[in-house]
Amino acid sequence: MPDSQNCPTDPVADLIRWQDSGGVWRVLSRHGDDLTVGLFECTGGAQVGRIVSADPALRALVAGRSGSEE
Repeated sequence: MPDSQNCPTDPVADLIRWQDSGGVWRVLSRHGDDLTVGLFECTGGAQVGRIVSADPALRALVAGRSGSEE
């Protein structure tokens, strides 16, 4: 999974694809419109990437959640 900070893509599609493939995600920070989501191994262990975006659709997707394990 590419780090979206270095390779801009569709953050919503990236997060859904990550979750659908068994990966775990967690919201790392919310600052104004910016959202940082950590992408973790399926065990929830090591962080292997992150999505940093101000995309309103991404904020809506994760609204009120701290991660995929909820």
